[in-house]
Amino acid sequence: MCGITGFWNFNDKPVDADVIGAMTETLVYRGPDGSGTYIDGPLALGHRRLSIIDLEGGQQPMSFDRGSLWITFNGEIFNYLELRKDLAKKGYNFATRSDTEVILAAYREYGVECVKRMNGQWAFAIWDAREKTLFLSRDRLGVRPLFYTVMDQTFVFASEIKALFAHPEVTRELDPDALRQVFTYWFPLPPKTVFKGIHELPPGHSLVVKHRKLDVTRYWQIDFSQTPTAVGENDEERFTEELCHLLLDSTRIRLRADVPVGAYLSGGLDSSVTTALAQQFVGSSLRTFSIGFEDATLDETSYQSEVVQRLGTKHQAIRCSSWEIGSAFQDVIWHAERPVLRTAPVPMFLLSRLVRDSGFKVVLTGEGSDEFLGGYDIYKEAKVRAFWAAQIGSSRRPQLLRKLYPYMQGLQKQSPAYLQSFFHVEENASSNPFFSHVPRWDLTSRTHVFFSPELQSTWTENQYSDIRQLLPDNFQSWDYFSRAQYLESAFLLPNYLLSSQGDRVAMANSVEGRYPFLDYRIAELSFRIPPKLKMKVLSEKYLLKRAFGDLVPDAVKRRPKQPYRAPDAASFFDSNGKARHDYVSDLLAPERLRANGIFEPGAVTKLVEKVRNGRATGFFENASLVGILSTQILYEKFITNLKENLFHAADRARSATVCH
Repeated sequence: MCGITGFWNFNDKPVDADVIGAMTETLVYRGPDGSGTYIDGPLALGHRRLSIIDLEGGQQPMSFDRGSLWITFNGEIFNYLELRKDLAKKGYNFATRSDTEVILAAYREYGVECVKRMNGQWAFAIWDAREKTLFLSRDRLGVRPLFYTVMDQTFVFASEIKALFAHPEVTRELDPDALRQVFTYWFPLPPKTVFKGIHELPPGHSLVVKHRKLDVTRYWQIDFSQTPTAVGENDEERFTEELCHLLLDSTRIRLRADVPVGAYLSGGLDSSVTTALAQQFVGSSLRTFSIGFEDATLDETSYQSEVVQRLGTKHQAIRCSSWEIGSAFQDVIWHAERPVLRTAPVPMFLLSRLVRDSGFKVVLTGEGSDEFLGGYDIYKEAKVRAFWAAQIGSSRRPQLLRKLYPYMQGLQKQSPAYLQSFFHVEENASSNPFFSHVPRWDLTSRTHVFFSPELQSTWTENQYSDIRQLLPDNFQSWDYFSRAQYLESAFLLPNYLLSSQGDRVAMANSVEGRYPFLDYRIAELSFRIPPKLKMKVLSEKYLLKRAFGDLVPDAVKRRPKQPYRAPDAASFFDSNGKARHDYVSDLLAPERLRANGIFEPGAVTKLVEKVRNGRATGFFENASLVGILSTQILYEKFITNLKENLFHAADRARSATVCH
C-alpha cells in the first residue's frame, strides 16, 4: 500500500523535479518505507512505498519492457500469482516478485482491458512512452482513492488531494454544492469533491489521457438487476456452498504478504467470521485488534472477548474516551479531506495507530458484508415500512420500527402518526427510487439551515437530482431491497466507509486494510442471491449465518445488530458544557464563522448553547455540530493555513516512522 502522485505538462514544459518531490513528500505516511520519482520530459511520476510484497524488489516507479512502460501503484493485486503464471506462459519474463510488475505485463498484453482480469484493490497510473498515453485506473469497489485535476494545461493526479495542492498551479476553493451533498448524503458524489475543480475517479472506472484529452470509462458496475425475487428449491444450499467457497478463497489470497497480517475484531458477525477464516490459514499466531468505549451503550468489548476466547487469538485493544476522540478529531479531518457528520472515523484512526505501534502493516476487516449480504438496519427499516404501508391503519405494525431502534430513546416516545410521517409510510411509497433512504436523507438535510444564505444561494441542484443522475438506467425496475443495497454499496461504502472511515484513517498510520467481503466475485454472487436469502423476514445476513455460523460464538451470531457508533457532541463538550479542547471554542466562535462565510453565526451559536446545556441529544443536533466543526477545521487546514499544515504533517509522519 502506498501513495502515488504525478503530472503531465500538456505544453511540453520540462518537469520541475522539486514539484514532483514536494507532492510526493506530502504522502510520507502512506509510504514510510521508501520513495521515488520518474521524469520523462513534461511528465513526472512520484511514489511513496509501504513495503508489503517483495520487500527488496518492489521499488517504484517501476519500469517494464525496456523502459517503454512506467507505473506508480497504490494497492494490491491479490491474484497476481495466477496472473503472473498465465503471462509467463505467453513469454513474459519477470525481474521481481512483486504484483506491480504483473500489472505492467498485463497492460502490455491486454491494454486497458487488463483491469478486468485483476482481483484486488488499486489505484495506479501507467505511462506508455511509445504511445504517449497515461492510463489511470481505480478498483471496482473504490477501496483505494485517486484524485485528479487539470489546471493551466497541466494534468495532475494523486492518492490524496493535499498532494495535488502541493503543485503550484492547483488552486484551493471549497465547492458549495459538494458541501450540500455532504450535509445530505454524508459525502460528495464522485467525481465531485469538496474542492472546486478537484475530481475523484469513481470506483470501477479508468481514465486515459492522450492528445491532451481525458477519457473516463466505466469497466465494472454494481448490478442488482440480476437479483431474482423468488427462491428456488435448491437455491439456499447452492448459494451457501458458493459463498463458503468464495469467502474462503477471498480470505486466502488476501493473506498474501511478506509481512505479518492481523485482523480487526469488532465483536460483530462480519469481523468474527473474517478472523475465524484467517485463523484457518495463519493458525494460533493470528493477532487481532479492537476498540472499546467508556460509554457502555457503544461498547462491544464483551462480544470481542467471547470471540477471542473462542478462537484463541493474540489480542490487543484500545479504550476510547470522549476526550481522546475530540483530541484526534483535527488530525482525522486533515486525512479525510472532507467534512464528516459523525466522529466514528476517529476511533478507527486511533485503532490503526495501535496496529502500527504493534509492528503490523496489514489488517483484515469485515466491511462489505452488510452491503452485499443484507445486514443493515436500513434494509430492515425498508421492509417494515413497506409492510406497514400495506395496512396503514394497523396499530401493531408501527411497533416494529420501535423495536428496530431500541437505542433511539426519542423515537420510542413518538406517536404512530409521527412515525408514519417521519418514515414516509404511505401507499405506493416503495415506488420512489429512494424509498429506503428518504427518511435518512431528509433528516440529514435539515442541517442545511446552518449554512449562510450567501452560500445557499450558490447551490445549483434540486433535492436528490444530483444522485438521481448517477443511477443505472434500469434502477427503477429493481425491487426496493435491491435498490437499497445499491445505494449503500455504490455510494456510502466507497465514499464514506472505505474513505473517511477506512483508507484515510488507516493509511494515516501506514496501515493497509484488506476486505475479504469486497472481493468482486462475492459482490457478483450477491447480485444473484434473492433478497429473501439475504434477510429472512428480519433476520439479517441469513445466508452468511448459515454458511459460517458455527465458526463464531452463539452470542455473536444471535446478538441484535448494533451499528458502530462513537460519542459525537460529547467528544467536544463535557457534562458541564465546557469545551474539552481550545480549538472547539475558537472555530465555533461567531467571528471565526463570520470570517469563513460558510455558516450562519447566529444559528450555530444557538446550536452550541443547546449542546452546552445538554439539550442536544438527537441525531440532528449531533450531526450538525460535528459537520459544522469539521468543515471549519477543513477550511482552516486547507484554505487558510495549508503550507503550515503540510509542513507539520510531514514532520509528524517522519517522526512517527523513526519512533516505530
